[in-house]
Amino acid sequence: MRKEEKHDVVLALKEQINSFSNVYIADTSNLTVAAVNDIRRKCFDSDIKMQVAKNTLIKKALEAASGEYAELYDVLKGSSTLLFSNSANAPAKLIKALRASGDKPLLKAAYIDSAIFIGDNQLNALVNLKSKEELIGEIIGLLQSPAKNVISGLQSGKSKLAGIVKALEQRG
Repeated sequence: MRKEEKHDVVLALKEQINSFSNVYIADTSNLTVAAVNDIRRKCFDSDIKMQVAKNTLIKKALEAASGEYAELYDVLKGSSTLLFSNSANAPAKLIKALRASGDKPLLKAAYIDSAIFIGDNQLNALVNLKSKEELIGEIIGLLQSPAKNVISGLQSGKSKLAGIVKALEQRG
């Protein structure tokens, strides 16, 4: 690969790193071409962008990107595959699903909205992360619950309330 081609790859990787808030680094070494193509297809179906690149180019892209990625440099050994997603847990769920049928891909590291997770042992923690939409849904549900209880209480007690008002009216 010529120097200008490497520069173009670094620029493209940097743009992807900057445009996605979640970046996973996985080890897909020793997988067959068919297995890698299957992973690519599943990534596409899950709205995850997959990119394989040399570790030196990934490191240069991370250095050029806006953000603190220094902790990720140590995992850039062997074969590295980048997974980009707008959902924090989608790549983790995909990796876990793929691992049901084999021992690869392995999670090397993940950068999730400025938090860094290192090592394959972090996979379950990443799978359990909630997406922004899930968190917003939970908050809305929690906010609606007290209002629903008040409305329910008022509706169930309106005949009782009307009876009290009528009794007070007859006294006066």
